[in-house]
Amino acid sequence: MGSAKFLSVFSPASKQQRQDNFENYWEFTQQHGGELFEDNKDLAKKQAKLAHFKANPVSLRTALADPDAFYRNCVDMKDDPQSLDKITLMLTGMYKFARHEWVGIKGAWDVVPNMANSHTVEDKISRVHLAEEFCHWRLFDEMLRTFGLEKVEWVPLSPGKEWIYEQFPKVPGFLMDSPAFVTELMGVTYYFYLDRLIDELLVDEPEVRIRLKELLDEITIDEIAHVGQRRNFIGPVGIKVSKMLVKPFYKLFFADIPEVGILFDIDQMIKDGEAFDFNEVPDYMVERSWIPSYCKA
Repeated sequence: MGSAKFLSVFSPASKQQRQDNFENYWEFTQQHGGELFEDNKDLAKKQAKLAHFKANPVSLRTALADPDAFYRNCVDMKDDPQSLDKITLMLTGMYKFARHEWVGIKGAWDVVPNMANSHTVEDKISRVHLAEEFCHWRLFDEMLRTFGLEKVEWVPLSPGKEWIYEQFPKVPGFLMDSPAFVTELMGVTYYFYLDRLIDELLVDEPEVRIRLKELLDEITIDEIAHVGQRRNFIGPVGIKVSKMLVKPFYKLFFADIPEVGILFDIDQMIKDGEAFDFNEVPDYMVERSWIPSYCKA
């Protein structure tokens, strides 16, 4: 057994290390996504990738037995979730997860300075980060369409929840940075579990299984970089707070998505989040993503 390549994402970092890593991340992100199309909340390379997927569609060999079960339960769970098959639960859970992301970034987009008014590297990074998240929402939409779900509508959350998401980006950094970091970590944890579930459930649908994993990879590779980027905002006290927030944040967020608790072991997801160190990330993802220098062994 070789020595580990990476250290815990909760590893300490000096202020100078973090500043150097912001500069390094900014260089990475310009190459990674390409030109920012601010009016469309999009990035050149991401747009081209999605266009490629749409131009080369794949579809199920055996159509979903009951597409209406998805439409009936994707916004709010109307049926007994135990009565639904695992593929439907996976799809409604994906919709709910992506919907939360979509609502959050809509709220943040109008608060974060646009590129013309971004005067620090951190502001520029934040603007591109949000554009990447809009790209993730489009990729999730494409994942659902791959299952023949062409009538998907993205509906707002309740006014109260929408308001909370709109306030979150206005909170001062020293209060917001730890929760923002933990939500990115939670996303990566969920995506790794989802990836394994896709392998398990789509054995008899190889084309759709491969396409779904390709779409999810595009999201996960960005999100791994976002974990490092959000970690980079946090000082020594904040990183201790962040570790303490993993358990309550995972429990609170996934309580709103009952599918996750049925399909996955949330207690194990929490342990995976607390122990996250990039060593389980496949090499091909590491090559395309970004990891802070102070998390490299």
